[in-house]
Amino acid sequence: MSTNPLKYTASLLYRVISAVYLLIIRLTRPIVKWGLRRTTGLCELQRICYCEPNGAIRIFSVEECLSKSKNKKIKKLSEYLERAVSEKRFNQTGSNKIISNTVETICSIKNIRPDVHQPFGKLFGDCVSVIYGYKQLLNKLEDLKSTKYDSTNLDHEQNLLELWDSLMSPKQLQSRISNLWKEIGFQGDDPSTDFRGMGVLGLANLNYLANNYKDVVLQVLSHSHHPKYGYPFAIVGINLTHLSYSLWKDGSAKSHVYNLCCQTSSSPVPSILHFHRFYCYLFVEFDKYWMAEKPSTIMEFERIRAQFEKNIRKLLSNRNCLLKLNIPVENV
Repeated sequence: MSTNPLKYTASLLYRVISAVYLLIIRLTRPIVKWGLRRTTGLCELQRICYCEPNGAIRIFSVEECLSKSKNKKIKKLSEYLERAVSEKRFNQTGSNKIISNTVETICSIKNIRPDVHQPFGKLFGDCVSVIYGYKQLLNKLEDLKSTKYDSTNLDHEQNLLELWDSLMSPKQLQSRISNLWKEIGFQGDDPSTDFRGMGVLGLANLNYLANNYKDVVLQVLSHSHHPKYGYPFAIVGINLTHLSYSLWKDGSAKSHVYNLCCQTSSSPVPSILHFHRFYCYLFVEFDKYWMAEKPSTIMEFERIRAQFEKNIRKLLSNRNCLLKLNIPVENV
């Protein structure tokens, strides 16, 4: 197949212009920063904290500023923060000292007087808490995902039976291995085999949904039993755990999480509850989307799931995004 010369030339010209533009930005950025520092008396981090709106926009800007800094002391500070993440020190109690040290270090490097610029410490510190708290939470999610379901582990077994009780009470299981598990959407008699891909994270998500949104989850479960548009509830739930994890892992969920953390009155450190609630949002919205699509067969799952993911990614691409669970679920 021959290439259209005009299209090829236009494409080549676009790439050249883009490369030149990026080069100009890279070369002039230090000059612009120097000029702004001289005219405003504020460093870039101060300008971000004072001028950018509270939420993901500000946090993304701080994150980018720190990651692109060529200052050796700031690079060393970033290494210190990464170690704190690996040592799981970003939590409600341990992060205060880390943030205090970080703010003090930045003020020293950038010649910021804390007594003159009192708001800076709080604004910048909150951004750092969210950025590195998010990274630490990713490690926790990875640990849960990597923890295989173990039928000899009493906690695992208890959590699994708790899921049954939450969804099917007062109906009782006659035995742990039972064909009844298919009623809540597992593939076989032993549901433990369905957690292979997402480990105990998949079970934790299902349990959180079942325990915290009782009325909603029972309506969603009833949708999964629809004679025409039904789907395997538990298997879909585990699949949505994979989607949730992927969106957090590749950073797509940051816009939502960063905005959400900025609404908390206490220390804005992302927690496992933020992930569970994000998952619940996806499950409820996927159920609505599935029923609206009215699939002719379960074989349409991959198509509908792919389109659903595309829609969610589009929402998350907006840095003002804040996903809120719309509790009402229609009966069908």
